[in-house]
Amino acid sequence: MEEKLFWIGILMGSHLLLSHYFKGKKKFSSEKFTRMWHSIFFAIIFFAGAVMLAVSLGNRQGEVVTAVLFSKRQIIYGVIAAVFAGLWVFWRSRKKKFDAKSADKLIKSDMEWSETVFSAVILASIVMYLFIQAFKIPSGSMRVTFLEGDHLFVNKFIYGIRIPYTKKKIFKFRRVRRKDIIVFQFPSSDPQEFQCGGNQYGKDFIKRVMGLPGDKVQIKEGVVFINDKRITDEDYVQYLDGFNRYPASSDKIPQFEYQKYWQKRALGKMFSEYVRDNFGPVKVPEGHYLVMGDNRDRSCDSRYWGPVPEYLVKGRAWFIYWPFSRMSAPK
Repeated sequence: MEEKLFWIGILMGSHLLLSHYFKGKKKFSSEKFTRMWHSIFFAIIFFAGAVMLAVSLGNRQGEVVTAVLFSKRQIIYGVIAAVFAGLWVFWRSRKKKFDAKSADKLIKSDMEWSETVFSAVILASIVMYLFIQAFKIPSGSMRVTFLEGDHLFVNKFIYGIRIPYTKKKIFKFRRVRRKDIIVFQFPSSDPQEFQCGGNQYGKDFIKRVMGLPGDKVQIKEGVVFINDKRITDEDYVQYLDGFNRYPASSDKIPQFEYQKYWQKRALGKMFSEYVRDNFGPVKVPEGHYLVMGDNRDRSCDSRYWGPVPEYLVKGRAWFIYWPFSRMSAPK
C-alpha cells in the first residue's frame, strides 16, 4: 500500500510542478488552456480516487498483491473515472465565462489541493514504508493468537529498512528471533505459481518463526524438533485434529533431494497434507527462516512451500488495534 500511495503522491506532485511551470510561462492567460488544465486536475483526482478505492476493495476481499504496483483492473477503473471526470468538468466549465481574476483563483485552488494531497500522501507513504503498517488477518492459520478479521499494526523498522526495489536492508535494530510473529511477502517470483489451493504470488502472509538460519528442523507426529531438541513451550499452538496424524510419506527420498524439493517449494505439491505432521529434517538456508502457523493443523506454511528469504520480511506483529475488545500485543 505504501508504494501505491507514494506514486499517487508523485502524480499529484507532478501536477503541482507543472502548474507552477505553466504559471511562470503565463499559460493561464489563455481561457482554453485554463479550462483544459482544470479538467486535467479533476481527471487526476478521480483517477487516484478510483484506483485507491479499487485497491481498498481488493484488500477487503483478500486480493492483496504487494508485488504488483497496480493491477490492470485498477488502472482501467482509474482511467475510466479520469476520462469521465475530465470531460464532465470541461463541459461544465464551458458554461462559465473566465476572466483573468477568476482563472487565477481557479488554478490557485487546484494548486493548493495538489500541494495538500501531495504532502499528506507522501508523508503517509514514508511512515508506512519505514515505521508502521496496518495489516488485516486474512485466514485462520494463526488461531487463536489472531482471529480472522483482526486488524493489527506491524512494526516495520525493527528488522531494518529495506532500500526500495532492492534486497538490501539498512539500520537493523535487531535480528529476527525464534517465535517472533512476522509479516512477509510470499516467497515466489512466478505469478503463475499455485500453492495451498491458489495463487499466492505477491501476497502478504503472517506466521511465527520457528527455524532460524542454519537450524535443523524436523516434525515427528506433529511435534517440532529444532536441532534435535523437542520444542515444548508452545502454549500458543492449537491442534484441531487431536491425535489424528498423517503418516510419513517421504522416507524413501534421499535427504539431499528432500532438502532441494523443500527449498524449491515443491513438497506441498508432491506430498500434499502428509508433510503437515511428519516433515524434514531440513536445514534452514542462510538468510532464510522457516515459519509456521499457530493453528498447526490448518496452516499452509513453510512445511509446504519452503523457507522465507530475509529480504521479504516486512516487520513484526506489534498489537491488535481492532476490534477494541481484542486490543492486545501477541505473545
